[in-house]
Amino acid sequence: MRKLAIIATVLALAAPAAFASGGEATASWQQWHAGNALGDRASLQRGARNFMNWCAGCHSLKYVRYQRIGTDLGIADDVMKANLVPPGAKITDYVVSAMPASLANASFGIVPPDLSLITRSKGTDYVYRFLKTFYADAAAATGTNNLALPGTAMPHVLSDLQGVQQAVFAQDGQFEKFEDGVPGQLTAAQYDAFVRDTVNFLEYAGEPAKLSRATIGIWVVLYLLLFTVIAWLLKQEYWKDVH
Repeated sequence: MRKLAIIATVLALAAPAAFASGGEATASWQQWHAGNALGDRASLQRGARNFMNWCAGCHSLKYVRYQRIGTDLGIADDVMKANLVPPGAKITDYVVSAMPASLANASFGIVPPDLSLITRSKGTDYVYRFLKTFYADAAAATGTNNLALPGTAMPHVLSDLQGVQQAVFAQDGQFEKFEDGVPGQLTAAQYDAFVRDTVNFLEYAGEPAKLSRATIGIWVVLYLLLFTVIAWLLKQEYWKDVH
């Protein structure tokens, strides 16, 4: 899977300091919120790029077509084909991972799940926390573990970006904080923005119509209000001679 330039100006959004190095505020990771904005088209475009370059090798979005993504997010077909549609696929295809199930089972012991509905079933906050709470674990087969999903078979595929942090646990096994470990290419704020954009795109993929549903709803309400006024005026006209 070809890797596009990931760390340029598109990651300049500052993020809350809840994931600051040295473990500040990390003990309350269960209260972290994605805070993504579905109406932010630029964020959705970055999220689409993130997913296609870092996730689509293993995970599918089997209910969404490449062309639908381009249309909804304002990405021209030629740009989609050049940068987001994998070799051998057509722009009218559904977003399906090319990884064979046999290879996935051999590599991970499980077939990576389709992510079309992950934010609808688990919530955006869950996905956000999952992508931010990987930590080094020498006892794990992948070398990392995860607070949101302990024992996950998924390796920390974003470790080049985030780095690999160390988790500190109390004697009773309760998580206390994260500490710096192997550094990544991104700062904490940049990685936070990367994750938020990715979660934003996954929320879109779970219900593409959600982008236009709110706008359509406003027009429907306005139509009903106008129709109510017209119906009331007609009633007044029809009954004006009735005493």
